Amino acid sequence: MKASEFKAMSKEDLTKKIAELKEELFNLRFRLATGQLDNVMQITSVKRDIARAMTELNAKNRA
Repeated sequence: MKASEFKAMSKEDLTKKIAELKEELFNLRFRLATGQLDNVMQITSVKRDIARAMTELNAKNRA
């Protein structure tokens, strides 16, 4: 997702999205450990999305 998409979300939506992304990251790591993950770059992409969402959530909490 792009940062602009996260900016359009509310605090509650961001919290839900972060939880979903963390669950997806867990599943990707599990698949990596069992040798079922084909594209390892998916992990990096999800980590960056989590960071973008958390950055926007922190900015909204400060405001």
